[in-house]
Amino acid sequence: MNLMARASRVLPGGVSSPVRAFRGVGGQPVFVKAAEGAYLYSEDGRRFIDYIGSYGPMIHGHRHPDVEKAVEEALRRSTTFGAPTVGEVELGELICSAFPAMDMVRFVSSGTEATMSALRLARAATGRDKFIKFVGCYHGHGDAFLVAAGSGAATLGVPSSPGVPEAVTAHTLVAPFNDLDAVRKLFEEHDDIAAIFVEPIGGNMGLVPPADGFLEGLREVTEKNGALLVFDEVMTGFRVAWGGAQILFDVEPDLTTLGKVIGGGLPIGAYGGRRELMEQIAPAGPVYQAGTLSGNPLAVAAGRASLKLLKADGGAAYDQLEATSNTLSQGLQDAAASHNVPLRIQRQGSMVGLFFTDSTVVSQDDVDASDRELFGRVFHRLLAQGVHLPPSAYETWFVSTAHGEAEVTKTINAFAGALAEG
Repeated sequence: MNLMARASRVLPGGVSSPVRAFRGVGGQPVFVKAAEGAYLYSEDGRRFIDYIGSYGPMIHGHRHPDVEKAVEEALRRSTTFGAPTVGEVELGELICSAFPAMDMVRFVSSGTEATMSALRLARAATGRDKFIKFVGCYHGHGDAFLVAAGSGAATLGVPSSPGVPEAVTAHTLVAPFNDLDAVRKLFEEHDDIAAIFVEPIGGNMGLVPPADGFLEGLREVTEKNGALLVFDEVMTGFRVAWGGAQILFDVEPDLTTLGKVIGGGLPIGAYGGRRELMEQIAPAGPVYQAGTLSGNPLAVAAGRASLKLLKADGGAAYDQLEATSNTLSQGLQDAAASHNVPLRIQRQGSMVGLFFTDSTVVSQDDVDASDRELFGRVFHRLLAQGVHLPPSAYETWFVSTAHGEAEVTKTINAFAGALAEG
């Protein structure tokens, strides 16, 4: 019995998260045994250059000594207390110092928890129920967020998963990403919108940046209508810049959700914002939210170590990530051009989106229109050559400080070879 068959007997679909499932070499995804630096090592003895990075957290690669040391020291004090620790205070101070829009932060255990909690707070703070999300932006699997758009137009939410009652999503409004006119129309039609939730850089449809003026327009329309602007920076927070996408685009949201990098590879999430909003959270205020493992000391230790590495030497790690990611992107683009294959690469720092199309990608519809069949063929060819990408054209590649010239060169050569096969 192969591993996938064995796993499927006890795990739905053989995995603990749907994005991990695909038909790989041997008819199953790569079952990882270990990882170090820029590499994954499979149960069957293969080695892969890793561009998944656990979908974002591993910005320093796997098993960075500083992160390992921090976790080992924390582990000697126990795994969890269910009580406050100095470590979570220090991590909170570090995060708040990086985000001008964040006076206070509350730790949770996942990005899904962070967005669910931020929505509850936004509704409580405004006394309104409805909120707007965008097609292609993923905010975790909370019921209210599992909504698809109708025909690419702004629409009332329709549940996109069985088990989500229509009543739950009746207050969810959906608009196309980068479409300000659709957002303004929703505010004209509804006077009870509590908030807009948005990934400031779309990272769950490949990599789709905000159009010029889009985020500024969201800030303007929320302020005009008494709604809150919530940036979901679970993926982009500390990944694209110290202080996240809101620093890059100079737009301050009312609330921010975080995850991924702030845990250094261990499970964590957070949401934060202005003091007057955050002090409505229990026990300071009436909005209830709790979690037994929130602020887990192991995750806090790993997160502090990861962030300190990013901040060291004036943020030199970001310069390294930028240079490596640029070399990779340019090499992939040149390889595609040499084989006359239409390719659009969209990148923000160490996040890379790759689309087989000759058109600009500004929304989910554009991703849908790209050649996803070719992406699938290239993915499997690269996997066979020891390069492991996210297995979907809707996912982002993640580069780490552990990726160097050797890894980038091998990836570009493997990509050229994959394209040569047609």
